[in-house]
Amino acid sequence: MSIFHYPLEITGPDASEFQEVMALVDTGATFTQVPATLLRNLGVQPTENVRFRLADGSTIQRAIGETRVRIEAQIVNTVVVFGDDNHDALLGVYTLERALLAVDPAGQRLIPTDALLV
Repeated sequence: MSIFHYPLEITGPDASEFQEVMALVDTGATFTQVPATLLRNLGVQPTENVRFRLADGSTIQRAIGETRVRIEAQIVNTVVVFGDDNHDALLGVYTLERALLAVDPAGQRLIPTDALLV
């Protein structure tokens, strides 16, 4: 397994500015997690609380919201988790799939992929 960080730009509802974070690419995470203070500073509002299962089997509650991110020169709508301010940002599967990007762990990069309709 390869662990790597990737630049991700987050914006708020008015899309007036983007803030770059280096996010840990985490195909085990459903949603993208960003420090809550950054999200709130951009004007992103929590819309609901969701239960998350952690790697150790425990569960926690976290607020989620919706916003836009820029990744690989494209802007997509996505769900974000309001994370702890002292933790790294995580780039989750929902955002990767929405942007039609796949993970190349050996090359530590994201690669374009086709959507599936079976």
